[in-house]
Amino acid sequence: MKKNLKHSVIVVIGILLLNIVASYFYSRWDLTADKRHTLTETSKDLVEKIDTDILIKVYLEGDFPLDFKRLQQATKQHLEELKALNAHIHYRFINPSSIEEELIQNGMQPSRLTMEENGVVSEAIIFPWASIRFKDKDVQIALLTESQTDQKNQLQNSIEHIEYAFSEGIHKLTQKKRKTIAILRGNGELDDIYLYDFLKSLQEKYDLAPFILTKENAAPQEILADLQNFDLTVIAKPTQSFSETEKLVLDQYIVKGGKSLWLLDYVYAEMDSLQQSGAAFVTHRDLNLTDLLFAYGIRINHNLIQDLYSSKIALATGNVGNQTQFQQFLWSYYPLVTSKSDHPITKNLKGVNLKFPSSIDTLKNAITKTILLQSSPLSKKNGLPILVNLASIADEVKPEEYAEKEHVFGVLLEGQFESAFQHRTKSFETDFTPKGMPNKMIVLSDGDIIANQVLNGQPTRLDVDKWTGQQFGNKDFLLNAVDYLLDDTGLVAIRGKSLDIKLLNKEKVYEEKRFWQFLNIVVPLVLLGLFGVFFGYYRKKKYA
Repeated sequence: MKKNLKHSVIVVIGILLLNIVASYFYSRWDLTADKRHTLTETSKDLVEKIDTDILIKVYLEGDFPLDFKRLQQATKQHLEELKALNAHIHYRFINPSSIEEELIQNGMQPSRLTMEENGVVSEAIIFPWASIRFKDKDVQIALLTESQTDQKNQLQNSIEHIEYAFSEGIHKLTQKKRKTIAILRGNGELDDIYLYDFLKSLQEKYDLAPFILTKENAAPQEILADLQNFDLTVIAKPTQSFSETEKLVLDQYIVKGGKSLWLLDYVYAEMDSLQQSGAAFVTHRDLNLTDLLFAYGIRINHNLIQDLYSSKIALATGNVGNQTQFQQFLWSYYPLVTSKSDHPITKNLKGVNLKFPSSIDTLKNAITKTILLQSSPLSKKNGLPILVNLASIADEVKPEEYAEKEHVFGVLLEGQFESAFQHRTKSFETDFTPKGMPNKMIVLSDGDIIANQVLNGQPTRLDVDKWTGQQFGNKDFLLNAVDYLLDDTGLVAIRGKSLDIKLLNKEKVYEEKRFWQFLNIVVPLVLLGLFGVFFGYYRKKKYA
């Protein structure tokens, strides 16, 4: 008896010592094939720097489709990883049913989901949101990404998005210095009302200011020095030619490390005037930027691309009483484009809507070029000038006329840019740099990609067409582009993380439901009963 008691005490003491030692040596192993529970180095760096308590509230509690329980579980597992890395992180899951109005007032809109159980389709409303509070600041995080496809793909994208969403939110709250963006003015760029939705989103992370390249009583050297205070310059659909002085300022800004996002229209084509007259000649627009972009390794062509994969426009087709009737038509001059590359800027994006774009050629030089946006193979190139007629919508489509190559609309350039003025006369004296440090820029051959529409004098959402209700990826694409150009923490690279989510085949589950219920419930009971009968017979025979 004493010997057994002694062994028991030794075992208990051994277990206690093992737990004490284990508390000082933390380790976890991720055995999943896609490493879904392994944090990127970027996330680790952000979390490890937190030295003050941070509270995360997740509103994923309650009744919602079983598939979306996976989103809840994935979120919980990710937060466990963060908390294990830094004890300052605290989180809790909250049922939003009693605070729905408060969440909506704070901008957290509910999502309506479709549920299918036992062949019966129903709807559920959930609040797929989280909020992070750090010191006296808050930020909201959308956990459910928008999708034009089915809920399976939406769930896949949302789970892949979890790490990026939380890392971006933590970065917003903990960054000590916000980066600055210059919105170029003075060359006929888009008015603020057409940039409203995009700039409003940018202001959540960056400081913005308008910037004019030509100022009275200001020398070009001073303008260049002022421009160099900005981390990024956005050139949004200029309509007036750039002077040699303005080009030299931009060139030296780029060569010396300034990032740039070019959104350029090389054609005169506006849908408003086309709808008024029914037809219009589309001609080329000379911005005097060809030599500048050529030096960096690209050329925007003076042409107009049509694509059979396009968005729709709404046209009046008649009247019923006093009401004008509208009908939606595919408009091949509005390509709906995607990217073949798996680059973080374009990953998991909806189609990006372009309006009267031109093609881009990439030239051979030392700059690395990544194609971000391109047409489908069913596209064709038109020389300029060309007559564009709304009546062409009724024409029979001949696919053989569109069987051309894919045309490029957006390019990311990375490397050490050489100045376009190194072998030319300079329009003003400056501390000239012929070749600079590693840098990045993005060039898009459509200026309207950034322009939101205006309804009753108010700007609308950039990612939704006010007439057709179609949803596009323009806003997300541009925000990703800016984040990538300004990203020093590697946040955007997290978007490249892909997960292999295994979902049940609902149709197969419904068809085979009875079989699997029988296999999992009845069969084990039968086997247990047989074992009991056999075991009783064996004991009776052995000990009788």
